[in-house]
Amino acid sequence: MHWINMAARTSRGTGFFRTLLKSRFRTPGPGQSRTQGLCLQPPRSRLPPPPPPPPPGTWTSQLSRLSHRDLFRLSVTDPDRFWGSAAADRLRWVRPFDRVRDCDLSSGKISWFQGGKLNVSVNCLDVHVEKHPDRVALIWERDEPGTEVKVTYRELLEITCRLANTLKSHGIQKGDRVAIYMPVSPLAVAAMLACARIGAVHTVVFAGFSSEALAGRIQDAQCKAVVTCNQGVRGGRLIDLKSTVDAAVKRCPTVQHVFVSQRTEQPAVMGELDIPLEEVMSHQSSVCPAEPLDSEDFLFLLYTSGSTGKPKGIVHTQAGYLLYTSMTHQYVFDYRDGDVFGCVADVGWITGHSYVVYGPLCNGATTVLFESTPVYPDPGRYWETVERLRISQFYGAPTALRLLLKYDESWVKKYDRSSLRTLGSVGEPINQEAWHWFHSVVGDGRCPLVDTWWQTETGGICIAPRPAEEGAPIVPAMAMRPFFGIQPVIMGEKGEPLAGNSVSGALCISQPWPGMARSIHGDHRRFVEAYFKPYPGHYFTGDGAYRSEDGYYQITGRMDDVINVSGHRLGTAEIEDALDEHPAVPETAVIGIPHDIKGEVPFAFVVLKDDVGDDPPAVLRQLRDLVATKIARYAVPEHFLVVKRLPKTRSGKIMRRILRKVAAGTSADLGDVSTLDDPSVVEEIIEAHELYRKRRSREEGEKKE
Repeated sequence: MHWINMAARTSRGTGFFRTLLKSRFRTPGPGQSRTQGLCLQPPRSRLPPPPPPPPPGTWTSQLSRLSHRDLFRLSVTDPDRFWGSAAADRLRWVRPFDRVRDCDLSSGKISWFQGGKLNVSVNCLDVHVEKHPDRVALIWERDEPGTEVKVTYRELLEITCRLANTLKSHGIQKGDRVAIYMPVSPLAVAAMLACARIGAVHTVVFAGFSSEALAGRIQDAQCKAVVTCNQGVRGGRLIDLKSTVDAAVKRCPTVQHVFVSQRTEQPAVMGELDIPLEEVMSHQSSVCPAEPLDSEDFLFLLYTSGSTGKPKGIVHTQAGYLLYTSMTHQYVFDYRDGDVFGCVADVGWITGHSYVVYGPLCNGATTVLFESTPVYPDPGRYWETVERLRISQFYGAPTALRLLLKYDESWVKKYDRSSLRTLGSVGEPINQEAWHWFHSVVGDGRCPLVDTWWQTETGGICIAPRPAEEGAPIVPAMAMRPFFGIQPVIMGEKGEPLAGNSVSGALCISQPWPGMARSIHGDHRRFVEAYFKPYPGHYFTGDGAYRSEDGYYQITGRMDDVINVSGHRLGTAEIEDALDEHPAVPETAVIGIPHDIKGEVPFAFVVLKDDVGDDPPAVLRQLRDLVATKIARYAVPEHFLVVKRLPKTRSGKIMRRILRKVAAGTSADLGDVSTLDDPSVVEEIIEAHELYRKRRSREEGEKKE
């Protein structure tokens, strides 16, 4: 977006930042970045001075010297001391907290750092501007390679303050909800931080959702304003966003203002609610007093799919969430001062909130905002970006890795990846083939690969191979070790905790942690019933897990992705993992469909590599043998459908709902498919299924004859 486009870099764009940069940009000196040429005075925080440093016995003076084993033991045996020391040391408080926690998982009561006041934006911006104002906060990796924009902490604070003052001047106050419908960009980050600065509650809606989905979220949150762009740019395509917002707000009477930024030169059609964002920001002060907020004031709402079909507005609050994302970012990824952290998630998802924005910025990191796709302009995009930006940690989704697996390794190896120190996987269980490719090809076998398990509801990473004792093993495709303060429990079918190792069941967590969600917006009863009623006194994750003979945890998939074949419980992720081990199979999706005798049977959608040739039946025979060998014969899918692609959202999630409808023969009622990256994939799959159905009918008829 042009507000920080470094006008000399591109002719695309308008807005007050072009004027700002013309007036304040000087030629960078030798060794300076483009952003170091800016002559901006750091805005002064108007918060009261920070409280005195914590006394001896805090994180810095004692706890940080403990081994991982001793730290973990302390975190579960004396969580008040562990988390209280960490919070006092790592966060800047306006008023210190009186009590570390007041939680009762049976009733869904969760409260941390009571009595404390702070401001999240101050912890993410002001504290770093005071120490190193010219450190790069954001590297905006725009759609076109080589056009990245760097934004320093000083610049980001100024943009955030101008935007915060813009919101305030249009009546947005503490507690008001603001929807953000924007692509990955510095202004999207500034909009989040501006809300945090004045105490407004943001709800970021992924900028690929339909107008209907956007309207539903705005209505549920009762948003007073929307921040958006004229268009988005992704994979060489322009995506119209303003028209989607226009259609949505027609059904949202609570919306009083729509702030519109210009990402491209295409002028937006402006209506009576619309406000040109750059223009009004140019008239605002670059200093905005930060609102002192209670630890348990709402920070944001984030909507996630619910089993009922109605999205749930997950509530996250101030201090506990920020502390937890900060600590997991540092310890899981081995973040060190000066690293460039590359999480390629969209800010519309919890991964973007926690590990693009809040965790890295709280730690004073340089964080990458990735606007493009893994294959634009070619399948080497990720690794070219790693080389050019010198990325230290790369955090991405298995589905993107499986996509890239289809291409030759030369797309990886032609780029210098020596800057990488840690690799991370997020979003779903990673299969063995993708894990080994990521570790061996991308990481040259030298980078620890952390397969992270967590959820929108957990706020941050809960189970991952790191942190751990130095030299501790990492088991491929396994999340392995709980983070500090996390106490996993495997529950049996009768609701009993399963003791010992080599056991499988429902994954629960027995003790609260600071980053966990506090409620579902407007429906706390639903929150309690979904997460705390199934196993009283525990947080129920909804996932199944296996605790290995060594005591490590492996996620086996959603409990609602568990199918029952003739009395045998099967996690679909387990079958997918077996299928994905075949060298000709980069990706699969398995769902359960009803069966008259067996109850349910697995149905496998299989993507084959291009070099398989004209003999898919041979591969399918090998896949059947593979599942029978790896799991059991009863786990072999009853149906195999070879498809060119799987239906995925722009964030890379497979839309299994669509596959279930197709497999059940009810594809006439697919529901909303606007969130798919390419909706045309649905027709391809429907046509393939119809040919498959006809062939099976013909074969069955021939058998009867």
